[in-house]
Amino acid sequence: MPALMGAGLGFRRDLLQDLTQAVPACINFFELAPENWISCDPLNAKRLRSFSERYPFVAHGLSLSLGGLNPLNTDLLHAIKQFMQMHQIRLYSEHLSWCSDQGQLYDLLPIPFTEDAIQHVVSRIQQTQDILGQRIAIENASFYLQAPINEMDEASFINEVLTRADCDLHLDVNNVYVNSVNHGYDPYAFLQQLPKERVVYLHMAGHYAKQPDLLIDTHGESIIEPVWQLLDFTYQQFGVYPTLLERDYNIPPLAELVPEVERIASLQRKHRA
Repeated sequence: MPALMGAGLGFRRDLLQDLTQAVPACINFFELAPENWISCDPLNAKRLRSFSERYPFVAHGLSLSLGGLNPLNTDLLHAIKQFMQMHQIRLYSEHLSWCSDQGQLYDLLPIPFTEDAIQHVVSRIQQTQDILGQRIAIENASFYLQAPINEMDEASFINEVLTRADCDLHLDVNNVYVNSVNHGYDPYAFLQQLPKERVVYLHMAGHYAKQPDLLIDTHGESIIEPVWQLLDFTYQQFGVYPTLLERDYNIPPLAELVPEVERIASLQRKHRA
């Protein structure tokens, strides 16, 4: 399987018909949520296999709830490990958040930035890595409310988790921008506080502006210009990494997504040069 590189697109059932006809040249890899494909019907399993035999994939988890209080779902992790081996998927990432409380909440909720939370999350990341038999990457999550008690800022919290768990960073550029608007900080200064040596993978996405100072991370809109500028700065500061376009809602035909993937690829060529 070729190494993960270049620009990618989320692998969605809505796009399968178009992708089956032809995969645009700008798409070098795909990402999927393993929870949505592990037990899929035989037809879709066969269609996925036809792509995973030709293209690299990333497994991006949605429901592990690394910050949650319930025990980790080890049955799910073992299923993910088997699924990744079957499709030769080398990278698994999850959100630095929680999404369960006696059941799935279907939302990604913020972890308080405290020493206790660091210890809790680190132990769960280490358990995940032990079961999968590999390092994982954690994604900086968007959030809308601050926890009642924070002992440090978001960048310091992320750095501590990465160092103590000895894991990688899945850097979501849009989430940095969304949080910077919602919580009033400089996204460029925030990025410069993150450890570039741990970055392995990037996300780009659109969001919904509910109010000028309240952005919702929907993955349902086109990417706005300030987020493109932030990606340009990220490549300048961190180097060029595999970068994926997320589009999870209001999914248009493939032809309407290709220009955004091509723009990612164009920025990558610019910074490689």
